Amino acid sequence: MKKQYYPQLDETVIWDKLPNGLTIAVVPKKGFQKKLAYFVTDFGSIHTRFKLDGEPFESPDGVAHFLEHKMFDLPRGEISAEFAALGANPNAFTSYDMTAYYFSGTEEFQKSLELLLEFVSIPYFTAESVEKEQGIIGQEIDMVFDSPESRVFENLMEIMYSVHPVRIPILGTRETIGEITPEVLYRCHRAFYRPENMMLCVVGDVDAESIRETAIRLLPQNPPHTVEKETWQEPMTVIQSEISCKMEVAMPMFQLGFKCEPQDHGEAAVRLEMVGDLAAEALFGESSKLYLELYEKGLIDSSFGGGFESLDGMAMLTCSGDSDDPWAVRDAILERAQQLAQEGVQEEDFLRMKRSTLGRRIKDLDSFNSTCFRLCAYHFSGFDYMEFPRVFQDIRESEIREFLRRVVQQNRCCLSVILPEDQEDKA
Repeated sequence: MKKQYYPQLDETVIWDKLPNGLTIAVVPKKGFQKKLAYFVTDFGSIHTRFKLDGEPFESPDGVAHFLEHKMFDLPRGEISAEFAALGANPNAFTSYDMTAYYFSGTEEFQKSLELLLEFVSIPYFTAESVEKEQGIIGQEIDMVFDSPESRVFENLMEIMYSVHPVRIPILGTRETIGEITPEVLYRCHRAFYRPENMMLCVVGDVDAESIRETAIRLLPQNPPHTVEKETWQEPMTVIQSEISCKMEVAMPMFQLGFKCEPQDHGEAAVRLEMVGDLAAEALFGESSKLYLELYEKGLIDSSFGGGFESLDGMAMLTCSGDSDDPWAVRDAILERAQQLAQEGVQEEDFLRMKRSTLGRRIKDLDSFNSTCFRLCAYHFSGFDYMEFPRVFQDIRESEIREFLRRVVQQNRCCLSVILPEDQEDKA
């Protein structure tokens, strides 16, 4: 195992890669009672088309999330009670590009870790349990559809992306999950729940060598499969510029997005993300000129915020909030972006934004959950997250100007609005 110290963060990570391909990262936290373990696979809702050992396969939308639910079942039963008996709190989530299983606890860490590795690596599905889960997840899909916060984002993705599967909800639809069978789940597990496609990350006062030995003992040592994921060529044009619907909300809710060319994995993608975050801060961050103007005019309130988001094959600048006139907010952002692209950001403001943004990222590592999540997510993108200060400090103000000039354009812009039931649709 390799111990690496990161002086800019005053953090140490113990890294290892097992013979079966599993990456392990342990962040020692001496004296802390809490311990947290993440077991993560590089498999999310966007990975529905792939080749397994040369054979093409297309799974129904929503299968990654469905598989996450079913992994908690073993032949002896559902395993949450076993975690509870050990004083541990298990949970899981599925995003567009990864699925994570994790637990936190203070006692019996070793037994809880063994249980985590066991249930994630042993698939067990029956036709009866799959049918039952279809009903449960169907209800979850209905709840998400009735959520304005979810609808405003999913509607935005629907009109912004024509190729990339980010336009498909993570949960899928009632129709697509109805196509999921035990055979589909077994195949996706075989393709993606394999050590070389996964990462184990632990934060706490733990013994790294013991974690390594446990993983070697419990996880399969079989030769790796050959898996080829689908790639996407997404045009920078949008399908349509606006979309709206009516729901039970007190005032209009909106989300605005600007399409951006994605970068490949590695440092280039991380640099783009950081430039995008700084551009968002300069354009409509809480200390920006535009934010204050919009707030004073009553066009935005404290719900307003945004930033840069990216996945494999997609990237965008986005902001959202409540507003009586989302169209005026959009027009003001477009106008201000072009001003900043021409005039630039004053050096004093640029340095302040960099210090503030860097400080937030560093403080974020105080959270065990955030540390595990970021180490895993960035590892799958080919980057050691603990190296982010080096990349961040090298960013120049000219990169912010160029980003705003290129990305914040009318032809790359989409606006999604949720209107109150009794309000006329301006679009």
